[in-house]
Amino acid sequence: MTNQSSLYQLNRPARYLGGERGSIHKDLSQVEVTFALAFPDVYEVGMSHIGSAILYRVLNDKPWIAAERSYAPWPDREAQLRGGDTPLTSLESGRALAEFDIIGFSLQYELSYSNVLMMLDLSGLPMRATERSDQAPLIVVGGPCAFNPEPLADFIDCAVIGDGEEVVVELCDALRTSKAAGENRACLLKRLAAIEGLYVPSHFSVSYLPDGRIAEITPLDPQQPKVRRRVLADLDSAPYPEQPIVPFLQTIHDRVAVEVARGCTRGCRFCQAGYIYRPVRERRPETIRNLVEELLRHSGYDEVSLLSLSTGDYSAIESLMQDLMACYADQRVAISLPSLRVGSLTPELMNEIKKVRKTGFTLAPEAGSERLRKVINKGILAEDLVESSRTAFELGWRIIKLYFMIGLPTETEEDLAELVDLAARVKTAGRGTQGGADVNVSVSTFVPKAHTPFQWEAQIGLDETLLRQAKLREALKKKRMRLKWHDAELSLLEGVFARGDRRLGAVLETAVTRGCRFDGWREHFRWDLWQEAFVLAGLDPAWYLRQRLPGETFPWDHIDAGVSKDFLLRELQAALLGIATPDCRHGQCSDCGLCDFETVRPRLSDNRRQQPPPATTKTAEPTQEQPAMLPKVRLTVTKTGRTASLSHLEYMTLIHRAVRRAGLPIRYSGGFHPAPRISFGDALPLGVASQAELIDLELITWCEPQEVYDRLNREFPEGVAILKAEPWPRKNDAPANSIVSATFKVPLPGDVDDQLEDRLTDFLAQDRVIVARTKKNRQEEIDLRPWVMDLKLQQDLLWMKMPSGSPLFLAAYLLQREVEDVRSLGICKTGIELKDTGTRVDL
Repeated sequence: MTNQSSLYQLNRPARYLGGERGSIHKDLSQVEVTFALAFPDVYEVGMSHIGSAILYRVLNDKPWIAAERSYAPWPDREAQLRGGDTPLTSLESGRALAEFDIIGFSLQYELSYSNVLMMLDLSGLPMRATERSDQAPLIVVGGPCAFNPEPLADFIDCAVIGDGEEVVVELCDALRTSKAAGENRACLLKRLAAIEGLYVPSHFSVSYLPDGRIAEITPLDPQQPKVRRRVLADLDSAPYPEQPIVPFLQTIHDRVAVEVARGCTRGCRFCQAGYIYRPVRERRPETIRNLVEELLRHSGYDEVSLLSLSTGDYSAIESLMQDLMACYADQRVAISLPSLRVGSLTPELMNEIKKVRKTGFTLAPEAGSERLRKVINKGILAEDLVESSRTAFELGWRIIKLYFMIGLPTETEEDLAELVDLAARVKTAGRGTQGGADVNVSVSTFVPKAHTPFQWEAQIGLDETLLRQAKLREALKKKRMRLKWHDAELSLLEGVFARGDRRLGAVLETAVTRGCRFDGWREHFRWDLWQEAFVLAGLDPAWYLRQRLPGETFPWDHIDAGVSKDFLLRELQAALLGIATPDCRHGQCSDCGLCDFETVRPRLSDNRRQQPPPATTKTAEPTQEQPAMLPKVRLTVTKTGRTASLSHLEYMTLIHRAVRRAGLPIRYSGGFHPAPRISFGDALPLGVASQAELIDLELITWCEPQEVYDRLNREFPEGVAILKAEPWPRKNDAPANSIVSATFKVPLPGDVDDQLEDRLTDFLAQDRVIVARTKKNRQEEIDLRPWVMDLKLQQDLLWMKMPSGSPLFLAAYLLQREVEDVRSLGICKTGIELKDTGTRVDL
């Protein structure tokens, strides 16, 4: 298991703690297959990925499989692991990844490839598949980038193509059978290749023409020339994680997430997801409502996100929103739709979204001109966009975010000028509304993706990208609007790997060896190292951005995504002619080649209004008329074990979510962003435990302290427990203002010097103890003497009674050590003395 004290030296140690509510711990000696779900990005990004959460549930539902999680360690943690010669481990059991049967990486973004290799290397495994033994874990990848896995072909054993819910269990079953039969890796891979949706790169050989283009892709088994994408036919009956893992820290998408639909048939020609996730499959409204109820009950979140590629297109979206708002608005639960389309927005839908609080309003016209939107098949009229924006401003939104792409096929200077004009029209639409209006414009560079009509098109190069960004920046500045843009170098590298071949494996390996990782993070991206890697491999990155010829063999031509190449070519021709292709959801089939209209077909929900669910425990909405005479409930709570590694904000979030899960009738503040009326004491330094944290709860209906005690203790994780719950007068001071002193216990290090007792006596005899410390990169002088009421030595312990100040800094001064060294000693607040009554709270 992770040494907790070593985490105190890191940025956000909660990333590496494990033990979150909802995580599953199995006895690994009692299962037949162990599966490490490895996400090649930092914890807060990976924990926001619903696909990984689904697979975690699917795998652990099988009693013979144990699935655990691992995330790419931030560079400070990687350095710590390498410095201690410690391998990368899973969060649940702390087992080294190299000891699992399978390591599965989710590939959401091409710039995460370097992290895949870094994590393999940090696990003590050879990067290349040919250098790993038969005893090494099976290395599997999946996700949207697996539809062109060729840049990673030399490093992986197989790839899941398509939906993973069913095929991942079949993969584990094949491995279990192979293990029982004592087969070698070659026999196992042969078994896997026979499963629909599993691609084994070593079963295909690739030859190249002198100019670098692919000459031929040859299957080792002529009976299997292509790998067919796996399609989950019925989303409504598919498993979904009803008891989610609740992180200790804030993640990128810090809310309940419910996938309401999968697939999109709008046919935007640049959008890979729209082609590789067809057909549209929707969950029924009652299924969604039940999932929302369970997820909120088990998580304590106060926001629900309805996920799909285009949630506004969900067949029953308005009635679903009305039902959910009727159920949860009184509980201050916000409903957000992260993927809205202008054509699907109505004033009624927008009004439902904003009822609890405005969760952000983002629109993606993608192109500035109507001509270019016809090219990309984005059927949005400028008038509709402006009208939707005006409605949003009138309903109270203050900022609208607009997303565009530059470098789209056939784009001209006029298209860029119309982009600026459209953004200005949206800003003008907010004039006269309460509070004014603002517009933020974000642009990314168009990157052609595999299995789309634009897979033949060129991507603009580095210089052209920078030029167009500069023109937009200047033009928008004149209109008093801000521009955010995606770094040109990152877009170039994404484009190289998006349509790359196996030869890029040498580039990737060299870049990782030289230190490239977290390439999607601007502060860690090293374009200079990537350039060196391309030179050493003898490859020109610009070559991969070129336009392809209609008859050219793509690196991914042996991957069958279900949509035919002929259809994609027809779509490319329609794009160049500016001809729209209608959505086949309700209209005529566009003959893309995917559906068999029996098993694989569009599955739409019933759009009839659902009946409200049975009454559930709700928190009544506080109003100004409600009396504010109820006493508070004061809690004395612990913060020990792994929770001592949480920041104060993370600890507060943990308490807030537990209160929601417990269904306590908590009072909320007013305003656009109502917050629960829960008061905390002063923040503890990271690494300092406590047996005496004070928390006050304000309730709108009285709940006996013993009931609060019982209900909350059932919801708290290990390390957090209520020691006492009692009524507390409303007029009494809040926790932060009611403490006279706190007592801290400091375990002494084994090599403490003999003069410590003399230093304590001398300290107490002084009127002032002036020392210098650095805070926020500024040095300041502080007087430590007012921090101390008493100091005592007792065997191997130092006791400090403090009215204020940092116990870490004081202990470091007294022990003559660095603060970071003292942080790992295990300091604990053992008691407090309260104002007025002189009451002590001790363990």
